[in-house]
Amino acid sequence: MAELNKEHASPTSSIICERQAEIRKKPRYSIRDSWRIFNRTEKRNIKIYVFGIMLYKFGIEAFNGSIIALATSRYDREASIARSTARTFEQVGLLTGLNQACQCLGSMLVAPLIRKNPTKTVISGAVLLFGLLTAILLIVDAATGGKLKPRGWDKSHGVDNFDYYGTYNTDVMIPIFCLTGLAYGMVETIRRVIPKDIVGGDVQKLIRMDAIVHIFYEVSGTAGALLTSLLLIPKLGNNMSFIVTPILLSTAAAVWKFIVAPPRDESIDGSERGRFQSVQENSSHFKSIVDGLTEGVVVFFKSVALGLKILFSSRRYVWLIPGYSIALYSHRFLENNISTVVAQRYLGNAAWSQIIVAGSNFGELLGALFVFLFTNLVHTPLPWIRVDSIMLSVVWFLVSWYPSYRNMSQAWVIAGAFAPLSFGWAAGDVSLVAYIQSQLQAEEERSGANYDDISPLSAVMSCLYSIYIVLYAILSPLLGTYIDDVYTRKNDVHEAIKYIGGIQFSVIAGVILAATLVPRGSFSLNPKKLNGDIKVTDAEARSTAQLTESKAMEDDAASTPVPGTPISQNQETRVRNQ
Repeated sequence: MAELNKEHASPTSSIICERQAEIRKKPRYSIRDSWRIFNRTEKRNIKIYVFGIMLYKFGIEAFNGSIIALATSRYDREASIARSTARTFEQVGLLTGLNQACQCLGSMLVAPLIRKNPTKTVISGAVLLFGLLTAILLIVDAATGGKLKPRGWDKSHGVDNFDYYGTYNTDVMIPIFCLTGLAYGMVETIRRVIPKDIVGGDVQKLIRMDAIVHIFYEVSGTAGALLTSLLLIPKLGNNMSFIVTPILLSTAAAVWKFIVAPPRDESIDGSERGRFQSVQENSSHFKSIVDGLTEGVVVFFKSVALGLKILFSSRRYVWLIPGYSIALYSHRFLENNISTVVAQRYLGNAAWSQIIVAGSNFGELLGALFVFLFTNLVHTPLPWIRVDSIMLSVVWFLVSWYPSYRNMSQAWVIAGAFAPLSFGWAAGDVSLVAYIQSQLQAEEERSGANYDDISPLSAVMSCLYSIYIVLYAILSPLLGTYIDDVYTRKNDVHEAIKYIGGIQFSVIAGVILAATLVPRGSFSLNPKKLNGDIKVTDAEARSTAQLTESKAMEDDAASTPVPGTPISQNQETRVRNQ
């Protein structure tokens, strides 16, 4: 009987069985094959991009670490000279908050720029602009009498003597740091968009590329933070220790120009192919930035509207706001604010905050490495995000910890404690960014809607990044004022750390953990899919389309009567309709 059924099985049924078998055989890339899944052009572009991102990260760590330490020491010094109440962390909070606000504007400029220019042109131009802006502060310091820290200065003059600084007003740093934020916001947003341009929408490739990039990014970040705190600042001084930043950023901009257009299917939309056209066909870096600034006033609001519209359109996206934006805020507040407060008030040396940041970067490296190694075991970002929310409770140890003053070894203790915090965040960030990239590309291809020349992916990433920036820009100076008030009253900041660290991070952890229960299919400890529509590979998507077509063929065949066989009532009705 089975043989008889086999003989009379329809060809379309055989096709469907074959297609179903193909779909069941999902590509499972082993750790050994993680690099082999990329083609030759993709490998070349990844190598170039990774080399550039390492130069960029090293330069950023040298700049950010030096600027925060410089501002902290200068504001404390000015208050001491004027014999007034120190408002150090209020001013530092304002400095970083306004920088974040400018990052918001910079991130919104990305959407129109990458629609009209190759992505590599935009990121190279933004990094080059960033490098030039960092050089301005070096010039201002040198023009007002600043110089490299003389050898043996700490022994002869004391560690709290900063007479080698320039005599300019410290508030001058605020507008300069704001302008660097404009370029920084552009780079950080493009950094989350460009992987899709290099490897396409294959989520397996995206996760692996994001993990590879993040690993080398954090290797460079860890090295940069350590060398800044242990070598550059002690030898050159806070005012000159970021002298390497303009050089490294300019080199990174030049390196990224060598990224080439990957081969794409002819069916890809022309606007997507336009991103990969050679730089010669487009305007120069500076003209691209100027054009983006002109158009950005209008596009800013369109991008916000589009990003919010997509984010609040379904459960598939709305949870990304706490899962990405709030989680990113907690990570940045940890590295920029809490580490600086602890280094300056607990340990007595703001420069040691870079040792703490180095430990945080090392944790990020481990997090990205785990995602790279265990992609086949952890299928969605949710488990990693849940780990991140749980790890935030580590901050509570600072509330009851009283380290010895001016003891560098204590900075390493905090660095070790911050590593697991950043491990959870980096693992969640890598997998979540890959998820967003794959989902938004599928959304763009599926909808075919007209977005007024604004990329849905870049609009959503810009919107998420802007939400984080607004949070940081508002809360950083407010919480900085609170820290100063507590220090003025008690000459100690443990009470402030209890509220801005322990309680704030506990609330954030609860919000993030609750958000991971929003998507459909999220109640599993390790969900295999969210919403049932994650695009695994382009090949699988094509197989699904062919299966749908085969089913339609079978329906047509079933509706056509065969001579010599009785016609059912349903078939008769279909024949009449035809």
